[in-house]
Amino acid sequence: MASSTTIRELQRDLENKANDLSKLQKDIAKNHQVRKKYTIQLGENELVLKELDLLSEGANVYKLIGPVLVKQDLAEANANVRKRIDYISAELKRLDATVRDLEEKQNSKRDAVLKLQQRIQSLQAGKAKA
Repeated sequence: MASSTTIRELQRDLENKANDLSKLQKDIAKNHQVRKKYTIQLGENELVLKELDLLSEGANVYKLIGPVLVKQDLAEANANVRKRIDYISAELKRLDATVRDLEEKQNSKRDAVLKLQQRIQSLQAGKAKA
């Protein structure tokens, strides 16, 4: 009798840990999506920076603000793009650290789930023999 109660408790614990693991996997997937978006933005901004570097000193640069194109100083445009690249790079580093942390948590949860499954199976095997 005690072993069936123990097995039920272990199965409940296993279900909770499996739900936690599922949540971690969703968080990892969400972080990968955000990272992909930032990677695309970084590439676009690096391309803009290369284009700005090709311009001569007196070239006209315009910035789209809403439906209006506003004239902008070349040096200011360059500085803005570089700031954006720095910001996006910092966000990518932060996301990488977050993903690493989440993956470590995921691995430990997965190990805990496997150990619980093995324990339940061994208890059930012992119960079947009895």
